[in-house]
Parts: sequence; structure tokens; C-alpha cells
Amino acid sequence: MRTIPAQPTLVERVVETIISEIVDGDLPSNTRLIQDELAQAYGVSRHPVQQALLLLKTRGLVREAPGRGLIVPPLDVDFARNLYEIRAMLDGLAARMAAEHGAKRAAKEGPAFLTAGRTAIASGVLNAQIEADMKFHGFLCELSGNPLIDQTTEPHWPYLRRIMGEVLRGDLKMPDNIWDEHAGILDAVIAGDGDAAERLSRVHIHNAAEVFVHRLQLRHSEAEGQRRQRRIER
Repeated sequence: MRTIPAQPTLVERVVETIISEIVDGDLPSNTRLIQDELAQAYGVSRHPVQQALLLLKTRGLVREAPGRGLIVPPLDVDFARNLYEIRAMLDGLAARMAAEHGAKRAAKEGPAFLTAGRTAIASGVLNAQIEADMKFHGFLCELSGNPLIDQTTEPHWPYLRRIMGEVLRGDLKMPDNIWDEHAGILDAVIAGDGDAAERLSRVHIHNAAEVFVHRLQLRHSEAEGQRRQRRIER
């Protein structure tokens, strides 16, 4: 018998909608999240919105703010840095094991992921670019043969998506650079070169982390400068 894939529940659809709006910048940092307003905007009752916000709170994408209820919190630079350090290790391991166990399948199926990534860049749709990125790395995790790698990374993807969204918006060069690096990793996997695949994967994540963390620090510094200027003007 075939397993019938489960359809996303209403709560899951609301969760995905809120995450997408945060990633796109439609719900920027410090936005107050009012259940009634979200329910009206999404055409649903308050209950699935309430449940969705609770789930997002556990994932660190929303938090309580004194006197304001739930808000979209500013990105935490230190958390982002720590997250990318862990991801570099896991992605490096996935790439090495993919080269050792899945070279033939990588050669057959891998190029389609690169094509999808380039197509997403051409579309200009931010969420499509991030989804293509996630699928590429998910493919390497699948080839590794170790499901725990993907299971360990999966809870952090919503936050990673937000980091990527914050930085990729308005950047014309970085998306192409990312997929050039993906192509290099895939070539190493297809060649069965575990050492090169792991090294390139770690460098790829390190490069992304450097850019992401640097830009987040700049944005925080700019915001702090604006707050100081407003205090002076008062």
C-alpha cells in the first residue's frame, strides 16, 4: 500500500505564512503580532493563529515584549554565529558521507538542484531562493545515509531562513556566489572525494556566516546610532 502524504494542517499553514512574511521583511524586527489582525489578514479564526504563534515562540522567531505582547525579535548576532559554527560541522559531515555513499546518485540527480537554484535567483523571489538552498542541502543529507544529520539541523531552519532573508534582500552578487559554491561541493561529491566535499562545504558555510554576521552587526550598529541620534535631538 502507498502511504498517503499528510496535508499541512491549518496551523502549519499559518506558521509557514508568518515565517515567510518575516523572511520577506513584511513583518520586520519589533513588529507587534496581534492575533485578531493576523487572523483577519489570513482569513482564519484566532485559534490557529494562537497555536501558530506558540509554535513560533518555541522556535525563537517571536517573543514576549513587556507591555507589547508578542513581537518579531531582532536577530541575535551571537546566536547566529554559534548556529553557523554547528551547521558547518554538520554540513561538512553530510557532504563527506554523501561523497562516500551517494556519488552515482549525486551525478544523476544533483544538477537539477543547481538548475532550480539558478532559476530561483532569476525569479527574484527570496523565499524561492531560500527553499532551493534548503533542498540542495537536504539532498546532501539524504545522500549521506545518516538521517540524524538532517534531523539535528531541521529545528533551526526557520531561524536560518530568517537570517538568510535579512541579508539576501537587495544583494545582487551573493546568490550567484552561493550557487557557485554549491556547484563545487556537488562536483566533489560526484567525484567521490570526501575530503574535498567536506572542506568545500565547511568553507561555504564559513563564508556565508562571515557575510551574514558582519552585515547583522552593521545593521545593529546603524540602529543603535539612530537611537542615540534621536535621544540627542530630544
